[in-house]
Amino acid sequence: MKIYTKSGDKGHTQIFAKEMVRMQKDADVLECYGTLDELNAQIGMLLTQQSDPIIQQHEALLLSVQKNLFQIGFAISAQTQLQPADLEDLERCIDKLQDSLPAQTHFILPGGHPVAALLHICRTIARRAERRMVALIKDYPVPDLCLSYLNRLSDFLFVLARSVNHHHQVQESQV
Repeated sequence: MKIYTKSGDKGHTQIFAKEMVRMQKDADVLECYGTLDELNAQIGMLLTQQSDPIIQQHEALLLSVQKNLFQIGFAISAQTQLQPADLEDLERCIDKLQDSLPAQTHFILPGGHPVAALLHICRTIARRAERRMVALIKDYPVPDLCLSYLNRLSDFLFVLARSVNHHHQVQESQV
């Protein structure tokens, strides 16, 4: 199978839903897919940071997040295997991480340790994916769980960034 089909050379592509649908490459659904893909790639980059103990500790959950991002993509076009338990896993981890962190009393500027900065990049892409999905929901019946998952994922990435900075004793810059 060739990687190129030449069928997209004029700005159209197809998605696989219950039936195959051709559309412009700038369609909202493709913008959402692309943002989910970008987020997945950035989380893949994050997973290369195996020397960081916080990333090591959360590797299984981050791999699960990558798989769940694909499930969200599937939900947009057809069906998904994303489950409420996937959302609950993120929430449990957020709660556990927050219990080990100093209270947040100000807005925090993205950055600090390089791994924390990468987590903040992932967080902002997750927020963009969430916005794209909100726009998409107007025309596509996307399950509520998908939007909740993206919302919680950005929270998880934020708290994980704080945890990395805390572990490495990097002072967070506050506003």
